[in-house]
Amino acid sequence: MEVVGEVKKTYRITEHPILTPETRKDLTFFWKGEELSGKEGESIATALFANGIRTFGYHSKDGAPLGIFCANGQCSQCTVLANGLPVKACMELIQPGMQIEPVDGNPPLPDQVGPIKKFKLMTEIEVECLIIGGGPAGLSAAIELGRVGAEVLIVDDKHLLGGKLVLQTHRFFGSINACYAGTRGIDIASRLEKDVRKYNNVNIWTNTIAIATFSDGKVGVLRDGRDYFFIRPKTLLVAAGAREKSLVFKGNTLPGVYGAGAFQTLVNRDLIRPAERLFIVGGGNVGLIAGYHALQAGIDVVGLIEALPECGGYKVHKDKLARFGVPIYTSHTILSANGEQEVESVTIAQIDDKWKAIPGTEKTFACDTILIAVGLNPVNEFYQKAKDFGMPVFAAGDAEEIAEASAAMFSGKIKGLEIARLLGYAVGEIPQDWIHTGEILKSRPGKAYGEVIPEDEQGIVPVFHCDQEIPCNPCTSVCPLGNIYIDPDDIRKVPEYIAEKTGKACIGCEKCVTICPGLAITLVDYRKEGDPIVTIAYEFGKGPAVHKEGDIVTVLDIEGHVLGNVEVVSTRITKATDRTVILKVRAPREYAKKIAGVLVQNQEVSGSLDQYVERLTDDMIVCRCERVTMKEIKDVIQSGCRDVNEIKARTRAGMGACGGKTCESIILRAFQELGIPQEDVTTPTHRPLFVEIPFGVLAGVENGGKP
Repeated sequence: MEVVGEVKKTYRITEHPILTPETRKDLTFFWKGEELSGKEGESIATALFANGIRTFGYHSKDGAPLGIFCANGQCSQCTVLANGLPVKACMELIQPGMQIEPVDGNPPLPDQVGPIKKFKLMTEIEVECLIIGGGPAGLSAAIELGRVGAEVLIVDDKHLLGGKLVLQTHRFFGSINACYAGTRGIDIASRLEKDVRKYNNVNIWTNTIAIATFSDGKVGVLRDGRDYFFIRPKTLLVAAGAREKSLVFKGNTLPGVYGAGAFQTLVNRDLIRPAERLFIVGGGNVGLIAGYHALQAGIDVVGLIEALPECGGYKVHKDKLARFGVPIYTSHTILSANGEQEVESVTIAQIDDKWKAIPGTEKTFACDTILIAVGLNPVNEFYQKAKDFGMPVFAAGDAEEIAEASAAMFSGKIKGLEIARLLGYAVGEIPQDWIHTGEILKSRPGKAYGEVIPEDEQGIVPVFHCDQEIPCNPCTSVCPLGNIYIDPDDIRKVPEYIAEKTGKACIGCEKCVTICPGLAITLVDYRKEGDPIVTIAYEFGKGPAVHKEGDIVTVLDIEGHVLGNVEVVSTRITKATDRTVILKVRAPREYAKKIAGVLVQNQEVSGSLDQYVERLTDDMIVCRCERVTMKEIKDVIQSGCRDVNEIKARTRAGMGACGGKTCESIILRAFQELGIPQEDVTTPTHRPLFVEIPFGVLAGVENGGKP
């Protein structure tokens, strides 16, 4: 904890509009000899962040400070020494009395190693289907396989099932009947886990890391960090999800620069407030949703940039941020993260049609965290190796194709049936409507039509502030009068209000307002004299923090433009609204139907500094593990090198603990930027092991040789 006067400041989230903090046992641990407090069952990284510690070590090459980046076990930037052993802080659970030290340079080797007292035989297990990954795809596949009686083993490297679902507090898009649309991701994870645990033929190993796929058809897995098993599956399903893409800019490895998944893990899984002022790089769904999650956690979102002329995510996500007071800068790029030991500010600039920064457009914003949300890469190494070795292997979810979690669920369902058929179970053909729905759920955002404001001012008028083709239809499923229509064969169409066709007037049940994943439906009630009452979905604050009758709030339109200040008539939250507050305001007729949301954060938060900050150090890091810069990589390429393996030998790029997972795509992009055709480039030879583990584990030393 940071000491403020005589009071220690906590970074734990104690109140949240959606999440309820768990009551977990306190424990003490030591950081650099100082006694600190943590919670049972949380990672070292979480416990350190809860105490205000964001720098976990210093690199041996140049002494650069290091913190987390992915918080998903995919990189090794968060390595610390725990009881003398190097571990990933984001994956290792805190233990009572644990002595944790930062890695400062290369940790010393012991003077001598004592005799190995005991070896053990490796346990080999045969199973009909091994599923790597317990996220939406893996669980959905396991449910289908469990239903037909197949013997299944799910392994997942986290202590919770659900994958990225456990990080999602918002309601999901898609079809309410097909993939739980209108339900929050955290609740979908619970439903899937409950369903899969119904089947005794499905075994689940959490805290279990898949190490490698071997040429003899076996998969090595490490359970609870100490027990190594060989799994021999008849079929293998890889549903390992995706990893964050890295981005090259000055200061890109400063503590405080990390991926959206890491941020959501800390905020929504661990209920830690890892930032005070956040800046987001990337306007896809991941970045837009992370901004919303930040606001819910009481974190100021200074701004969001997107290099493209329009955000690539759903427009309702972008509009939602805008109308809560977050400025969005399209056609902009990040120039630098600024600070000596951690992030203190960010400098951005507008770019031209050739993706070059336009001089004179630079702006600097004070912030302590920069969230990188520039896309994902599939974790498909197990799939590729299994294919090379001729194993019966399938991929589902992001390991097959990057898409939304709703699409991953359908992908898993389909692969589950395909595997069941291959194993000889009588399951028949894959239903065509499954395939059709799966393709729709994977589709990218379509045409945006522009908001249509209804002319009617009689009774209760629903206003749909969603004007883009995306796969979503829960509003049609909950309307008791059937007054909302979306083509059932293509749920990407925008909703239509068809009361004239049904002959039934809206009764103001508010179900559509509550269930809309984009918080994009309002009701305007003209039934009483005077100004109409507008009903808005609101998911910020809890208890006294929620607006109450008589409060004055600022309302905005779909683009985030201020319409005016209006009076709150009432607020309501019930079991039926599922943690969404129904906020009613009285608004002037001239703009009541334009109201799309309520200002959440003060606009002063997003102001830039008087002059922009230029980072003078040229530290654009490509390889985080070995701290190899873009200049070093390009110098080797320009010397005539066309082989990534040679770059690895000459610069050490890709030789770090992450096995090249974060830098390979950037190295390949360096060739592209220098005009080298892809067919002229030799791609790297991948390592046989997916993650680093102690040699003692592979050798069969009892307890992996750990003390």
